[in-house]
Amino acid sequence: MSINVVLVEPEIPQNTGNIARTCAATGCKLHLVKPLGFSVEDKYLKRAGLDYWNLVGITYYDNLYEFFKFTNMEDYSVQQLKENIDILI
Repeated sequence: MSINVVLVEPEIPQNTGNIARTCAATGCKLHLVKPLGFSVEDKYLKRAGLDYWNLVGITYYDNLYEFFKFTNMEDYSVQQLKENIDILI
């Protein structure tokens, strides 16, 4: 069973880079749902983990609807961290 990490409209490049590095180390797939709050060429993203970018299976989606349309995952779980922040598992 592979683990998929989905970031919906991530805004902080350092966090995304660190998550990408964790995905590279664990073999998880990373899904990024646009709009992104940064460029993947951003210097902070590079410092936080872009050097691992080629080791991570990353798929980009234009919006959350496209993510659900093109993924074939059967089970989703949404976890809420704060009042307006959800985690899709």
